[in-house]
Amino acid sequence: MPKLSSKPLLEVRNAKIRDIPKIIALTERVYPEEGSYQPGTIRGQINAFPEGQFVAVYDGEIVGYAATLQLAERAIFRQHTWEDITGAGYGAMHNAKGEWLYGVEVCVDPGRQRARIGKRLYEARQRLCDELWLKGIAFGGRLPGYRRNKKDYPRARDYFNAVKEREVRDPVASFQMKLGFEPEMLLRNYHPDDKASGGHAALMIWRNPRYDPEDEQRPAHQRSRETVRITTVQMEARKVANSDEFFEHVQYFVEVAADYGSDFVVFPELFTLMLLSSEPERPPHEAVVRLTEFTPEFVERMQKLALGWNINIIGGTHPTITDDEDIQNVCYVFLRDGSIHAQEKIHPTPDERDYWGIVGGDTVDVIDTDCGPIGVMICYDSEFPEVARRLADQGARIMFVPYCTDTRQGHLRVRYCCHARTIENQCYVVTSGITGNLANVDNLDINYAHSAILTPSDMPFARDGIAAEASENVEMVVVADLNVSTLQWARSQGAVRNLRDRRFDLYRVRWKDGG
Repeated sequence: MPKLSSKPLLEVRNAKIRDIPKIIALTERVYPEEGSYQPGTIRGQINAFPEGQFVAVYDGEIVGYAATLQLAERAIFRQHTWEDITGAGYGAMHNAKGEWLYGVEVCVDPGRQRARIGKRLYEARQRLCDELWLKGIAFGGRLPGYRRNKKDYPRARDYFNAVKEREVRDPVASFQMKLGFEPEMLLRNYHPDDKASGGHAALMIWRNPRYDPEDEQRPAHQRSRETVRITTVQMEARKVANSDEFFEHVQYFVEVAADYGSDFVVFPELFTLMLLSSEPERPPHEAVVRLTEFTPEFVERMQKLALGWNINIIGGTHPTITDDEDIQNVCYVFLRDGSIHAQEKIHPTPDERDYWGIVGGDTVDVIDTDCGPIGVMICYDSEFPEVARRLADQGARIMFVPYCTDTRQGHLRVRYCCHARTIENQCYVVTSGITGNLANVDNLDINYAHSAILTPSDMPFARDGIAAEASENVEMVVVADLNVSTLQWARSQGAVRNLRDRRFDLYRVRWKDGG
């Protein structure tokens, strides 16, 4: 009798963040000339619409990938390009109120073509369309036979019509027609890099035969109201006798936030400088080098607090010597599952560079939590819109900004820019600043803070775009509940739709890593 296994040899399931490296490897095999997707792009797709992203797994190996969005009918049935309608592939145009599914990508390992993996991925989309009670599925399908037949069909429209009438067979469009899709219209300049198709595509349509808008038995669209409770700590700089006293003070605020049932507690930038207050004053660079020696203890004790109090901790920032021997200003994020993440400050201020020799980090990416993907911008980083836009494109709905400013002018630079980031990216931004004075700790001698939890400026949100804020320069916490699903409403139906209305035909930001 053969050995039985309960593990399926070939399955189609929703893509997970952990699948990203294998999906990238797949796209490298599928597109050896065009180049693979970037991690941030796939992360953005999964975070935008988790139910719509599928992988085919054969004996533990990912051999197929399908990326999907939900879009409004009016956005689909008009001329559009792949970049415009997919948000440059990130999925930023996803509309939870849309009537149609839209295919962003389907790719299958060239070595597994005979396993009908492509058909399985299309069928997974059809099942999702049925479950969501949508009108159908659309996508821009390639016309790679156009180049070979251009002599007989000089105009792309003539070739499109010939394929539609089944007068000529296209290797891609004809396969899709066998699956029940019909060519609806020619999309001009849909993907300029697709030379075989002349840059054009066919808008392929599958209409859901079960869709009936008058059917009283249709499933109700119950959009989950994802509420995340945030506590931000406006902490006073104070002298401590030793590290135990410092961590006891930190633990107090963690306990308070946990007692309120918070999902996140946020601490200010450079709050660990208080660890130097019991020691002799040192020149700036010597002081920051000494502070880095607390890194192992800081990480260990903060991790225990997150685990012990079942709360996610945005651990302010702590200067750290990295593997390349640079000193960087790092925000450690301690999740309640025990995992630890780190986000380096990308843009050190002139003061940080000159006094402490702080070096800017190299990467910024979202951090996946049990409350969804989040982003971290450390103080000055919030004054650069490119950072927040990358995080938003990767799926962040909440961004945390630990900050440390000495004057009201410095604070307002951070505050005004954080308000701008909420509007540009239709997201929440949480700030946590440090207040008080420490005369014997260089660069923490005076501080100004007015911490807040900020929202976009639209009808469902707080009147002034402020969900909660602390009193100026007073040690305290502020708590607010943030509805993540409301952001999706704003992005699809708000008075303005900044994230969606970007002109990808005119501009976009490309990072060094391609994201």
